[in-house]
Amino acid sequence: MELVVYKSNGEKSTRKIKLNKAIFEVEPNDLAIWLDTRQIMSNRRQGTHDTKERNAIAGSRRKIKRQKGTGTARAGDIKNPIFRGGGRVFGPHPKDYGFKLNKKVKKLARRSALSYKVKDNELLILEDFSFEEPKTKNFIEFLGHFDLADKKTLLVLPETNENILLSARNIQKAKVVNVNSLNTYDILNANKLLIAESSMKEIEKILA
Repeated sequence: MELVVYKSNGEKSTRKIKLNKAIFEVEPNDLAIWLDTRQIMSNRRQGTHDTKERNAIAGSRRKIKRQKGTGTARAGDIKNPIFRGGGRVFGPHPKDYGFKLNKKVKKLARRSALSYKVKDNELLILEDFSFEEPKTKNFIEFLGHFDLADKKTLLVLPETNENILLSARNIQKAKVVNVNSLNTYDILNANKLLIAESSMKEIEKILA
């Protein structure tokens, strides 16, 4: 399959780029996508939640009532979980939610996500461009040329470009990444995937 290369002003150029079938036209594997997305989201969790069990609660160890004859359940000290202000039973503690995933599965997931974008006509190839200075207005105008002002967009660059990155960071639905940071979640979360032309070779090196 061939896609037209667009200019940054929204116009079509006279050139086309041929997509690598092994990356952009594979049979999508939904399980690989789910596993990779789950790992990405799990790795983003802080896991710093913590609760105090009865051994960490400040309070007297004195037995608050006699063992028998009260007509109610027996109870020990005031730190008992059944009392207000007592310790929590089986509460969460700091935990690392990350898990290992094979590199081949992660590559398959990214190839599958890219193939979905091609299949749904949600992929645009752009000529390499840059801004003379970092301005949010410049990036808004750039998105307006493609009618993407109100849509989630992901722009993939061959390397970090400070002017483009700073111009996009205040726009809530726009995200700019370099090729090495491209992941399955970001690809599928975007309504439109914009890839700079020189990024295509890097993507092929990583995912071929």
